[in-house]
Amino acid sequence: MAHPIPPTAPDQVQLLTPDGRRVAHPDYRLDAGPDLLRALYRDMTVARRIDAEGITLQRQGELALWPSLLGQEAAQVGAAHALAGDDHVFPSYRDHGLALCRGLDTLKLFALFRGVSNGGWRSAEHNFHLYTLVIGSQTLHATGYAMGAAMEDAGSAVLVCFGDGATSQGDVSEAFNFAAVYDAPVVFFCQNNQWAISEPNHRQTRVPIHQRAAGFGFPGVRVDGNDVLACLAVTRAALERARTGQGPMLIEAYTYRMGAHTTSDDPTRYRDAAEVEEWTRRDPIARLRAHLELEGLADATFLAGVDEAAEAAALRVRQGVRTMADPRPEAIFDHIHADGHALVDEERAEFRAYQASFAGAESR
Repeated sequence: MAHPIPPTAPDQVQLLTPDGRRVAHPDYRLDAGPDLLRALYRDMTVARRIDAEGITLQRQGELALWPSLLGQEAAQVGAAHALAGDDHVFPSYRDHGLALCRGLDTLKLFALFRGVSNGGWRSAEHNFHLYTLVIGSQTLHATGYAMGAAMEDAGSAVLVCFGDGATSQGDVSEAFNFAAVYDAPVVFFCQNNQWAISEPNHRQTRVPIHQRAAGFGFPGVRVDGNDVLACLAVTRAALERARTGQGPMLIEAYTYRMGAHTTSDDPTRYRDAAEVEEWTRRDPIARLRAHLELEGLADATFLAGVDEAAEAAALRVRQGVRTMADPRPEAIFDHIHADGHALVDEERAEFRAYQASFAGAESR
């Protein structure tokens, strides 16, 4: 049965039309000067290029897997630019644009998908927590962290990102309820990209996702997820609301996953080409570029410079991934307990003996 092409939602917040024209919204305003507009364009372009490099590296056998963000750049970059320095981000597993904007070394993301690390980085360095591969569980982590921040009167907010498919998990409903009851300073940021792998929205929910918030007692809003200015304005307002003790908010960024769920997926088996073509006309980067050109804010020199920066970032990723050292087999036992543990020591010794039992092990 054909899946109908999702229309542009009539109730969504939009500040930039698909053809690049600014429009006003009564509840969400944004004073976006030239520097901010150019920075948003640069970050989205670099994020897309790094993402494309991830797909290429996986196809070349350099990565085990890669989840593409293609089409979701505006949602991620807009949300990232709304954050204050002491806010915290709890990401999902395709939030590469957010990671880039928060200053995380992108090679740490690639190390995870190459399998040379367990995905570890120091969250406190950029207030950017670890990628979550278990669907929806990060909403509970984020809510608990936000509750703690409120108890310490930290004055910061928490942004937690997840997809539409995650809203079918009980963890998300539990997080909504805890956040509402305790007025936790958390913003739930759902990137509704229309597909939970091969399951379309209409097989997941009977109501728009943002309307679920009302059932838990806090507001929800749908924003045009391909409009970076609207994503920035709405997320900024929601974070400020959280910081000032007004409780949680749910943002549904209505966007589209232009590529596959991951590189192990073939979306042509379940998606109509006409649907993809329709969303291609709403491309978030092309939309902002059109606005920059309409306003005379992006000449050939600027655009070429952005492309050069994106290529340089991709080259660094390519070289970095191909030269990553494999971890020691025993590294899996490291950092389990801060002061060591007898059982871990015993298991490490058994593993060493097992490794030594292979022919030629002494020469390795």
